[in-house]
Amino acid sequence: MASARMGLKTALYTLNVDLIAQMSCNPAVGGIAKGHLVREVDALGGIMGEITDAVGIQFRLLNTSRGPAVWSPRAQCDKQAYRLKMREVLESQPNLKIKQAEVADLIVEESFVVGRQSLADLPDANGFANDQRPATNDRLRILGIRLRDGRTVGAQAVIITTGTFLNGLIHCGEQQYPAGRSGEPNAVLLGEALKKLGLRGCRLKTGTPPRLDGRTIDWSRFPVQPGDVDPTPFSFRTRRVAHHDSQVPCYIAYTTPETHRIIRENVHRSPMYSGQIQSIGPRYCPSIEDKIVKFPDKEMHQLFLEPEGLNTHEIYINGMSTSLPVDVQLAILKSIPGLENADMLRPGYAIEYDSIDPTELERTLETRKIAGLFLGGQINGTSGYEEAACQGLMAGINAALQVKREPPLILDRTEAYTAILIDDLISKGTNEPYRMFTSRAEFRLHLRIDNADRRLTPHGRRVGLISDAAWADFQAKQDRLEKLKKLLESTRITAEMLRCGHYEERSDEDSAVAEWTSVIGQTCGQVLKRPEVKIERLVSILRELTPEFFVRNSSVSSVINLSSEVRNELKSVETEIKYEGYLLQQQRAMERLKKSEQHSIPEWFDYHSVSGLSREMQEKLTHVQPRTIGQASRIPGVTPAAVSLVNVFIEIQARRREQAAAL
Repeated sequence: MASARMGLKTALYTLNVDLIAQMSCNPAVGGIAKGHLVREVDALGGIMGEITDAVGIQFRLLNTSRGPAVWSPRAQCDKQAYRLKMREVLESQPNLKIKQAEVADLIVEESFVVGRQSLADLPDANGFANDQRPATNDRLRILGIRLRDGRTVGAQAVIITTGTFLNGLIHCGEQQYPAGRSGEPNAVLLGEALKKLGLRGCRLKTGTPPRLDGRTIDWSRFPVQPGDVDPTPFSFRTRRVAHHDSQVPCYIAYTTPETHRIIRENVHRSPMYSGQIQSIGPRYCPSIEDKIVKFPDKEMHQLFLEPEGLNTHEIYINGMSTSLPVDVQLAILKSIPGLENADMLRPGYAIEYDSIDPTELERTLETRKIAGLFLGGQINGTSGYEEAACQGLMAGINAALQVKREPPLILDRTEAYTAILIDDLISKGTNEPYRMFTSRAEFRLHLRIDNADRRLTPHGRRVGLISDAAWADFQAKQDRLEKLKKLLESTRITAEMLRCGHYEERSDEDSAVAEWTSVIGQTCGQVLKRPEVKIERLVSILRELTPEFFVRNSSVSSVINLSSEVRNELKSVETEIKYEGYLLQQQRAMERLKKSEQHSIPEWFDYHSVSGLSREMQEKLTHVQPRTIGQASRIPGVTPAAVSLVNVFIEIQARRREQAAAL
């Protein structure tokens, strides 16, 4: 989608056109940190957020009891509608053709030399961020793809996003069979082709829970989990989600001691514990048998019953991923109050699949060994739709920029969770499916969902993914927020404001606030810095001072007569004011990190010639080939002392090269 929107002729090859954007596991988008990624995809010009807003059937803003850095949106989607809407949008995109075929091989040209000499001829070659040029050596170069039916397709760049299909193998109890996901063939030929090209690979595993017939569930036995009254959209371009007034509830269930007994007595039949599965699964999305084995002291585990759509009775059991045999799965269901008579429509299963060692990649997500070949999603060792989406977008952008002979788009860790994900993968690699968390960010107060557009939309505009209308809306919003911030910082509270009753609507949260007469003479910004004061308390003042800020036609009124759009903008300004000191502190730390990222490691640098650098350090650094001092410092096992040595020897080796050249 990105490359097509950037004006390049693009072909999308898939095994089954009817199953484009099929949600293989949970029909939900977002969640802790994952919602941040979707917001960033949207800010750059991606479409995942807009599709979710159009087909979401329940929206919740998570973690609101904590600080704004970890607030994250989540939406339960209509599984069928998501797939159909995504296909509709893709098919309407100029320059994009969708084809059904199996890619069997890659066509490459050998001995293609790529380095500074060839890239120096590119326009604006000096603009390559962080010196992210390919190393000077013989590389293969992608020329196109070969389909299983024998046809060949030429291409200047190829992006592979295979999900769990690469040599996929499904496990359900003692049974195992090849598949990309249930009911669909895997991709064996492409997997073998990648191995022949010398790309290091590893085997990973994930799983999915059983699905139930909602008509056979006793819903009266479960607490209801409703959506938000006025949902926060994923897309900055969405004013109101499509199912705003017709959201459906989810329900909460719990395992029982009987559930745990059944699992413990049958855990030897699980492929994970019988030795049938050798691969490593996602640490932070464990199977139900993993939970029982690893947390034996827990008396119950929470489950969520989530609808798969508006036009189906199928129910997804979030939290019950399993590869146990079908008869055990049925026994587990009957041990949960309310599910005694539930019909299982589809059993849960585990799936093993091939992935590529992400340390094989540049920050652009181009492979180091093959010029023009980009990888995105689970093939890079990640888990989840959201992690795949941000990689696919960045790979598409950089593939298009390379074809257009323009500098790549490389984000740094201070700008986006997307950059943190990519940097973690290429610097550290992974031996288990990688999941994004807010704790992975050094500057998470700066990387919030409300300012993703401010951080990334200018980048999206530069590469051509943000339309004129969207750019105008973005600029208008930033202007509104800046004016509101200045107004709050300059407006002093007067006795007249208090007499007019602007502080009468006191909430429980404000019960500890001292007499409001003590704030007379202070600015609204100073009052907002108090932890117990929320910006909602100042709405009546702001309505009189800047009525135009509240005039929107985007949504119905909600809490204290504020639409979600207005409320979210108010909270964004409140965060900037309330946490100003912490944000400035983080800004200084970000500048230090950027300096280390600007100090590049030359492609000719020889780690083995650094005296005092242990063999372990030499091997780690040679394996990853970090491009900057900052990246080197984040490689697991590389000590600060080793980084300092490398820093010193860069200068030493540079002087030696200059002297040798002068002879």
